[in-house]
Amino acid sequence: MDTTPQDLSHLFEQLGLENSEESIATFISSHIIPDKVLIFQADIWNESQKSFLKESIEEDAQWSEIIDHLDAQLRK
Repeated sequence: MDTTPQDLSHLFEQLGLENSEESIATFISSHIIPDKVLIFQADIWNESQKSFLKESIEEDAQWSEIIDHLDAQLRK
């Protein structure tokens, strides 16, 4: 069982992105996902990141709740 904490910092780490608070805030403020685009379809991700996001959501995996949180932040 994976005991990695599920928070934005660790999600960004899973996605291979810089995961400091400042980097996360910069990423969120500089990317907006259009309303009709699913988070894993957004062009801000590479194919591996898209696959991780899609699988996590479809399988209601441990990351799905924090992905939903990130999704909401990327639509503000």
